Amino acid sequence: MYLPIHIAIFLFVAGALGGALNAVAGGGSFIAFPALLFTGVAPISANATNTVALWVGVTASTGAYRKHLELSKRVMVPLAATSVIGGIAGAYLLLHTPAQTFLRVLPWLMLGATLLFVFGARLSRSGEGLGRDISTSALVFASIFELVVAVYGGYFGGGVGILNLAMLAVIGMTDIHAMNALKVVLGGIINGVAVITFIVKGAVVWKQGAVMIVGAIVGGYLGAHYAQKLPQAWIRGFVIVVGTGMTVYFFWKAYA
Repeated sequence: MYLPIHIAIFLFVAGALGGALNAVAGGGSFIAFPALLFTGVAPISANATNTVALWVGVTASTGAYRKHLELSKRVMVPLAATSVIGGIAGAYLLLHTPAQTFLRVLPWLMLGATLLFVFGARLSRSGEGLGRDISTSALVFASIFELVVAVYGGYFGGGVGILNLAMLAVIGMTDIHAMNALKVVLGGIINGVAVITFIVKGAVVWKQGAVMIVGAIVGGYLGAHYAQKLPQAWIRGFVIVVGTGMTVYFFWKAYA
């Protein structure tokens, strides 16, 4: 049975907007996830389907950021490894635990992430970023932070980009385009392992998901491409607005 045309258009637009938002700042799930719920998809299946669709969109945006990706294996390997481990753990938690308790933690997590992004550069003592000469202690901190982010991302994923940007800001990165490039790669790894878990468990609704995937590919690439043409201050401001909006949203959902 095919989707009604108006539902297909709605899901395509939601996927495109979610993909574009993820490419620029993060938080695309807060468009794509409610859209799936609105079309009648059950919450757990909607979360899994949303993760699959936006993961494809994030992967598409990687190509637009490729010129900003210049990291050594010393940096990339531990961050990628913790992303894989945390993504698997988070996906397992989603499929085996109730969401209510976690939803009450989310607003505090997002509040902390937004504040970290705003003040991260001031909190960083090294200011060294993730270059080849990054200290071992800073790399260990980044890896532990990334593990926590990955567990969260595998569990829900909404706002995982903000959390990764916050971690990179604390470490000392200042180039928002380079930060977005690394955020996209790490987010792709986290959601990639979660996607495999959801597919194996049969949690994805493919009829709605296929339409959203196409939209996320278009939005992800175009969002990343045009974001790099904007002043860094604008992108940073947009990230802060998105993070603040998500924090307010989560507090409302959890405690209203």
